[in-house]
Amino acid sequence: MMRCLLPAPMLLGVCLLLGACLLPASAQAAPVRIGSKQFTESVILGELALAGAREAGIDAVHRRELGGTSILWRALLEGEIDAYPEYTGTLTQELLKGVPANADIATLRARLKPLGIGITDSLGFSDTYAIGMRDDEAARLGIKDISDLLRHPDLRFGFSNEFMDRGDGWPGLRRRYGLPQTNVSGLDHTLSYRAVASGAVDAIDLYSTDAEIPYYHLRTLRDDRHYFPRYEAIYLYRLALEQRAPAFVGVLHKLTGSIDEEAMRAMNARVKLRGVSENVVAADFLGIHADGHDGGLWPHLLQRSAEHVKLVAISLGLAMLLAIPLGILAARLRRLGQWVIGLTGVLQTVPSLAMFVFMIPLLGIGTWPAIAALFLYSLLPIVRNTHAGLVGIAPELRESAAALGLPPGVRLRRVELPLAMRSILAGIKTAAVINVGTATLAALIGAGGYGQPILTGIRLDDVGLILQGAIPAAVLALLVQGLFELVERWLTPRGLRLEARQ
Repeated sequence: MMRCLLPAPMLLGVCLLLGACLLPASAQAAPVRIGSKQFTESVILGELALAGAREAGIDAVHRRELGGTSILWRALLEGEIDAYPEYTGTLTQELLKGVPANADIATLRARLKPLGIGITDSLGFSDTYAIGMRDDEAARLGIKDISDLLRHPDLRFGFSNEFMDRGDGWPGLRRRYGLPQTNVSGLDHTLSYRAVASGAVDAIDLYSTDAEIPYYHLRTLRDDRHYFPRYEAIYLYRLALEQRAPAFVGVLHKLTGSIDEEAMRAMNARVKLRGVSENVVAADFLGIHADGHDGGLWPHLLQRSAEHVKLVAISLGLAMLLAIPLGILAARLRRLGQWVIGLTGVLQTVPSLAMFVFMIPLLGIGTWPAIAALFLYSLLPIVRNTHAGLVGIAPELRESAAALGLPPGVRLRRVELPLAMRSILAGIKTAAVINVGTATLAALIGAGGYGQPILTGIRLDDVGLILQGAIPAAVLALLVQGLFELVERWLTPRGLRLEARQ
């Protein structure tokens, strides 16, 4: 007598969910959450706030490298983080509309207060945008000012991805100067330095405190039409912290006026050029002992593995619980099935990075928006393979089951699903392997996983760090594939296994 196999795929999904819930997770009780953008200076400033907080005995965490300005700003407004370092020029040009370009901090404080956001005074330095070229190339072409670029329309520009679309970025710069260049590419900010040094591009955007400017012998072009505003470094924080954690607000204000441009450039250089970790650099600047939270390779690997497996397991388990019934429905109702497969196919066409970003307004940042995005990506392979497996059953087998007088539900459980099992499991396996790779992008919205060392390695130009994320992700994908092949052998009826061997 054939055993009932209906619960098997669903049971597998439930097991994945339960297993993921048992993975280690941080259980801190409402610590102060500090965010930082995906570039070195922002991470250092985040670590300065974290080190100061811990020295003062404040429970705080640093959610590093969360992405660009829009992600951090939205996270702050929605309470996903409590504070992060920012720049006044970004506030006036990108985040707050209708504010004068060089508005003082008092004006900004008044505009931010109705939003529930506070602002510190300047930390003591301005990190303005600038345009840079190799010094020897600029000298050869006689370029000293940005307006000199007008004489060289064939120059190739490589700007950071955020600069390409910012209100204070390339579109406004091109209008202000009337620049004729059309060969303009978006690059990661760190990679743009290597691109200009190698001659792949001729000009890039700079941060004035970047350590790479002297290292790569770059010339900063004079902003002769005064396009870029001042970018005084400040901290933004939620005003609710003044009641919930007033000591932390005091830590932020204590940092104001303490960092000049030279000090910031030196800290950036220690991280980018000498490979010193950001937490050590921050502690040294504050004159305190560096916290040991950075850990070593294996603790980091275990933490990232737990985070990555959790993302994949929960999203895949949820997808199986929905996609298998949808696949059954699509097979039973052919016309509806076309719509179901079409809709899940459309979801698969959305670029993965965009999908993660789309989840932020709904679910904030962190684990759950990442799980939601991965869940949506998992639907199509499972739905399509469930549908194909059921539709592909030989008509004579269906007729035999009906002739035995089996009700439709029993036929589904005892005949159709067992026969379609190999196809269903192949779809689940495909979804799982895809999710392992796609989940590396979840680090961009603060979900951790193997993507975190990859992003950090790109930022620091450290191949070793990139491999710390890339190799475990590849190994996990192979393990997942092997695991599902074993599950397939276990769940597939013996008769079908023998048939497949012949």
